[in-house]
Amino acid sequence: MRPGRKVTPLTFDSLVQAWHARTDANPQQVALRYFDGAMTAAEVDRASDALAVALWETGTVRGDRVGLYLQNVPHYALALLALWKLGAVPLLLNPMYKHTELRALIDDSGAVGIICADTDVAETSNTVANGTVRWLISTCARDFQTENDPRAFPEKPAKQETDAVASAVADMVTLIRLHDGQAPDPITLTRSDLALLSYTSGTTGPPKGAMNTHGNVLEVATTFGAWAGLAPNDVVLAVAPLFHITGAVINCAISLITDTTLVFTGRFHPEIVLEAFPRHGVTYTIGSITVFNALLELPHAGTGHFASVKTLYSGGAPIPPVTVERFRDRLGAYIHNAYGMTETTSGVIAVPSGTVAPVHEPSGTLSIGRLLPQMTARTLDAAGSPTLPGEQGELELSGPQVIPGYWNNAAATAETMPGGSLRTGDVAIIDDLGWVYLVDRLKDQINVSGFKVWPREVEDALYAHPCVHEAAVIGEADAYRGETVVAFVSLKAGTHATETDLVTFAKDRLAAYKYPRSIHIIDDLPKTETGKIRRAELRGKGHS
Repeated sequence: MRPGRKVTPLTFDSLVQAWHARTDANPQQVALRYFDGAMTAAEVDRASDALAVALWETGTVRGDRVGLYLQNVPHYALALLALWKLGAVPLLLNPMYKHTELRALIDDSGAVGIICADTDVAETSNTVANGTVRWLISTCARDFQTENDPRAFPEKPAKQETDAVASAVADMVTLIRLHDGQAPDPITLTRSDLALLSYTSGTTGPPKGAMNTHGNVLEVATTFGAWAGLAPNDVVLAVAPLFHITGAVINCAISLITDTTLVFTGRFHPEIVLEAFPRHGVTYTIGSITVFNALLELPHAGTGHFASVKTLYSGGAPIPPVTVERFRDRLGAYIHNAYGMTETTSGVIAVPSGTVAPVHEPSGTLSIGRLLPQMTARTLDAAGSPTLPGEQGELELSGPQVIPGYWNNAAATAETMPGGSLRTGDVAIIDDLGWVYLVDRLKDQINVSGFKVWPREVEDALYAHPCVHEAAVIGEADAYRGETVVAFVSLKAGTHATETDLVTFAKDRLAAYKYPRSIHIIDDLPKTETGKIRRAELRGKGHS
């Protein structure tokens, strides 16, 4: 047992201290599962100690940034813990990023190393050559399990020519074996030390590095865990991508610092994820609504798959009420809304576990929840003055979950977080009971003949059509109206509807200035890697 005082989660000074408290309390609890593989908390602690020593031998020290360029595999959790034990900073890298996208984040962060899949070593090495990266560590998706499900695991890559960085490539599992039984020298971390460097998606300009501190992560993991009703022996499924703040904090970190089991299934595959629920007795997860739509579309999915579930959350984009109803009616589980940003270290507004969210009657919008403890919010008008309860305005958030700023970007910090409060760019309504309703993004508002139209309201109306799988609404220039409402939809498999059918359906449910004058049926809507629909990519396509 490590010496020290007894602490409660909110008094931990760092994620390392929280992890040690969890491990000391119940070292034999299974901490990680991956198909047929399992690791106890003690085994994870020993492996991450060994990896920390290996990283230290590369010259990685406190404050260094190290890129995690991985899918949802056990290596991710081991790397997070190892880096935190050194006081180093995990840099969350989207494994879909290639070449200039990846290099831009490496150069901006000054990363000294990258941990990536063996299938990506050659390309990654060439991409980061002649920069700050000194070493690469490779991982194999087949590690830590023996099933080798062909749906999940790629073949081993053929050896490819790489640049000079490849000379510093080593395999993670090999390094752990080489240093088994060794541990790094303990360091003292504070809540203000950086725990993660996570870049924004860049939808409103170049990506900015959010400096998520140990205090930020502890606050969110602790408050969200209590909000979601997480308890000892619960089973957490890592569905949200771990390279995104939601997956890193309220799928991964939330499980590591509580006496729960974290289940990995690799990159999202609907059938594998569906099977993981009954196989591992999953009780909690959070994912984008596209994940739950994909599960709902599986013809063999049924209530039995979700029998163990206590709480499901969806984050990244608000959920239309009809989607929640369809999921619950068919699969027996209620999807709770949650809201957060990279700058709030993920979820800070959520529907309490076991509570059905209210619907805002004037707009038909499903509430994204209520404020979590320690978080405060208000809505502001265009002049920056607070609006009255029930009136819409830009959502402003304050609390210990909000980051101290952006990496090497004082100007963006001052603009987005004046006085330490976060101007979210989202338009919201907060009612007298504290329920928050997200209207839309400020930049996505459509002005039709002087009337304001929010895409969310039109999209929610379209989702009520039995054939619509996904919908996105944009404004396009119109000589008569200024802007006109245009929609793009994809249809559910095996269904049929014409564009005229959908326009008529929407016209019957919306004011004359709100319904889309044209609707385009396409196979799939463009999305970010975390499942958010990219409205911006649809602009101009209605005329192509």
